This record gives sequence, structure tokens and C-alpha cells, in this order.
Amino acid sequence: SDRRMRVLIRDYRKKDYATDVLSFAAEGSSGEAAFRLPPFAARAPHPGSRQLGDVVVATGVARRQARAARHSYQSELRVLALHGLLHLLGYDHEDPRDDGRMKRTEMRLRKKGGLKAGLIQRIEGARAGVGPRGH
Repeated sequence: SDRRMRVLIRDYRKKDYATDVLSFAAEGSSGEAAFRLPPFAARAPHPGSRQLGDVVVATGVARRQARAARHSYQSELRVLALHGLLHLLGYDHEDPRDDGRMKRTEMRLRKKGGLKAGLIQRIEGARAGVGPRGH
């Protein structure tokens, strides 16, 4: 829920709002940009699998962003899941050393997945005063 996401953001990012997506890296994963799994989410991975972590989505925020972006809720979930996964893989568009790598990777993968706009594009558009904001 948006309320639960707001608590997570307050606890992990020291900000007071509900964001759309938050990534929690599993112990031993490469997701340096993501937060470590909170105790309530820690669990044993399935034998033979590699767990990167968890991607948490605020459903209310996702529904509002889907309406603003004029696409389905399912498409918005795919956009947010892709963005969260990239954070689990170690990408961080907020880090100056990223130099656009996450944006380029997100763009390439969303096109392959049939997604019209990525979250980073929307964030940049919102900063420029164009379109809905996300993240």
C-alpha cells in the first residue's frame, strides 16, 4: 500500500512520501544501489536459485502513474519492475558515476519488452515540467 511504502521510505531513505518503487538487495547480491532486505522480507532462497532481492511497489502510486501516463496498470507494473530490477543489478541513475548507463539500459530493455516510456525518462520529463512524475 502507499501507506506501507511511505513507512519504508521514511525508514530507509529518510524522506516522507510514498514513492512508486523501492528495491531491497539480498545479502551477497551485487545490488549496491539497493537497500538491504528488511528483517520482515528476509527468507531462504529456493534451492539452486539466486535471489537478487525484493522489489516493492506502492499500488496506489502505480495506479495513479498508469492513469497519468495513459497506459494500463499492468504496463506500469512492468515499468516499475524493470526499474527496480536494474537497481538490484547495481545500477543507480541518481549516482553521478552512472553517467547515463541505467537510463540507456532501461531504454533498451523497455523497447524489447514493448514498453513505451521508462521511469527515468518520466523523471527527467517531470523535472523539465513535461509529463507525469515517478520514483
